[in-house]
Amino acid sequence: MEIQLFFNVTVGIVGILGGWMLNRIFTLIDRLDKDVRNMPVDYVTKTDYKEDLREIKAMLEKLVERKADK
Repeated sequence: MEIQLFFNVTVGIVGILGGWMLNRIFTLIDRLDKDVRNMPVDYVTKTDYKEDLREIKAMLEKLVERKADK
């Protein structure tokens, strides 16, 4: 009977640890999925960045031209 008790306790502990590990894995996967879905909101795309740089360069060229005229 002692071996059966030891086996039951061991299986119970392994089951609890396995369930906890699976829960952590699924939680981390959900968090990663959420982060990936928020990437377009959190980060700037390459094309948007290039477009913004073009606008800034155009504004700076206008400022230099005005400064050169004076």
